[in-house]
Amino acid sequence: MATATGIYHRTYASELRLRSTRAEYFRLALIVLLLLLMPFVLDNYWLSIVNVILIAVIGAVGLNILTGYTGQISLGQGGFLAVGAYSSAILSERMGLPVPLAIFFAVLLTAVIGTFFGLPGLRLKGLYLAIATLASQFIIEFVIRRWGWLTEDKGYITLSRLEVFGWKLPRDSFEQSWYWILMILTVLVVLAARKLFRTGLGRSFMAVRDQDIAAEAIGVNLTRAKLTAFAVSSGFVGLAGALTAHYTETVTWEAFTLNVSILYLAMIIVGGLGSVAGAVYGAIFMSLLPVLIRTASDVVGPAAPWLSAQLPAIQNAVFGLVIILFLIIEPRGLNRLWERAKEFIRFWPFRY
Repeated sequence: MATATGIYHRTYASELRLRSTRAEYFRLALIVLLLLLMPFVLDNYWLSIVNVILIAVIGAVGLNILTGYTGQISLGQGGFLAVGAYSSAILSERMGLPVPLAIFFAVLLTAVIGTFFGLPGLRLKGLYLAIATLASQFIIEFVIRRWGWLTEDKGYITLSRLEVFGWKLPRDSFEQSWYWILMILTVLVVLAARKLFRTGLGRSFMAVRDQDIAAEAIGVNLTRAKLTAFAVSSGFVGLAGALTAHYTETVTWEAFTLNVSILYLAMIIVGGLGSVAGAVYGAIFMSLLPVLIRTASDVVGPAAPWLSAQLPAIQNAVFGLVIILFLIIEPRGLNRLWERAKEFIRFWPFRY
């Protein structure tokens, strides 16, 4: 049968499996098939959008580890993306490190810096912690704008085309080659995040989020849990920043402003806090939203020329409206809507 009216486990191994029913395996097969077919059915324009979404998924999963699972609000996402991008660009272009090594050390550096800025989280909560992480955004942005050594006083860094172990990415299949690289890395990041919260460390993150005093009472080391959450989250974000640098082949501070931090926060709010799948849904939705608005503007543009002139303002208005609607109607985001749809099909024709 395609759906199950009850899921029963006889062993711990069965309970810990990521998939339990035939319907779940069927959906997984459809996702795999879609991922494999995508570069063959999409043109370069839409494939470039998919590549941007894949990078956004990595960053959103990282932020959700910190904010959704550990309850530590962060508004410094853009700054940590910048750390990953600038450090990877400098290590690969100026110091001559192979790109995989440059990305690896960029991830480590971003994790260290994220841990440093996470120190206020040992004493602060809620709005106060959000202000502290907001300070990290402004500090990092100030450094990359004012420290001329980073860009050799040019204001930007230009990167060579991606080369891995002697293989140089072909220009004629640029988007297709990047798709396979980003798709594999994104799948690995999502699986790693899913596995993380099935371990004792991941469960300690959730305990800190739910009630840190009770967590400490049962033996959770709050200092280690909070700082580790900042480190892991920042490492994922640093990976997204490094991939952004090598994909766009240009690093400039305009790509890592406060607006980027707010965008990533919106992704996990719309997708669903405390859910890896929600981070994926939110990244897809919020990355596609501006594209869909621009497409709609092009369609109705001849009939309403004023729409094109006001497009940036319309995008901001729609962006804010979407966040407000989700907070009011479904605070648990797209992931909860998807779960409710599955429950409806699973129990149909019964209501519960």
